[in-house]
Amino acid sequence: MSAADLPVIPGVLTRGDIARTAESIAAAQEPDGAIPWFAGGHIDPWDHVESAMALTVAGRWDVARDAYIWSAKNQRDDGSWPMQFRQGVIENHDADTNFCAYLATGILHFLSITGDSEFTAELWPAVRAGIDFVLTLQLGDHGEIHWSADDSGSSGEALLTGCSSIFHSLGCAITLAERLGDPRPEWRRARRRLGHALRDHPGAFLDKSRYSMDWYYPILGGAVRGTAARARIDRYWDQFVVPDLGIRCVSDAPWVTGAETCELVLALDAIGDTSTATTLFTDIQHLREPDGSYWTGLVFTDGKRWPEERTTWTAGAVILAADALTRTSKGNGIFRDVRRD
Repeated sequence: MSAADLPVIPGVLTRGDIARTAESIAAAQEPDGAIPWFAGGHIDPWDHVESAMALTVAGRWDVARDAYIWSAKNQRDDGSWPMQFRQGVIENHDADTNFCAYLATGILHFLSITGDSEFTAELWPAVRAGIDFVLTLQLGDHGEIHWSADDSGSSGEALLTGCSSIFHSLGCAITLAERLGDPRPEWRRARRRLGHALRDHPGAFLDKSRYSMDWYYPILGGAVRGTAARARIDRYWDQFVVPDLGIRCVSDAPWVTGAETCELVLALDAIGDTSTATTLFTDIQHLREPDGSYWTGLVFTDGKRWPEERTTWTAGAVILAADALTRTSKGNGIFRDVRRD
């Protein structure tokens, strides 16, 4: 993949800018393929995949492969991953269902861009086992999926953001199953139930409405689209959006964050509002450093970066948003072109 194939947003980011952002992610990757939040930081299986997806967009296919191989090698026998690692050591043994489903999104994205069906087949057992594990936690009355599991089994309740992401990952997993000739009709049934819960039973989920992710993730994950999605965006816009700066992570805190803003960019793009999405994408560039890395967020009441971390997954969200806005890679529609069945 050449520099000419990288996303460019005139007046905002050049191809060289995108390449530097990808390099800031690759520079943090550990020898075993793990991508921590920042050099020396911890690794979680979801943000690790998000970073690998960004590297794929940027043409860094070899390092993305290394990241996905790390995922397969660190999967447990039950199909789950520990919630947190640091330099090869497990720091949290619990399993987050959203984390465990997300490999399906990453591998479909990798296949869409690279066309590497051989590598996809190699990673398919890990994707399949992860999805099967997640669906053992579909314990709710309406199809919701509990957010985590510990040594005793199910732990906690269902989370709207996590289940919205799982809904998307299930769609990716079903597509992979079809392409690999290993259809999984039980996954389709589980996804329909989950979509029903997300659209029609908001009371099935813990109330996290102060978090912006609960606002836009049902749209980003594809469970809510059309007029319902537009109404949802409009209803909470003023609660979360800070003009010229991005969006709040939490409605009652003066803190805008890059990754959440870029995810909202992806959600807006998915419903056809590319103009507003581009404005938000432009607004968040105040978090960028000259080396292409991005600060996690800004406390806008005092102008301080917080936390004092430049995170790989924030940089990853920027690249994925730029790709979606510019329709550059063959994976640019991974969040826009969500299957409806």
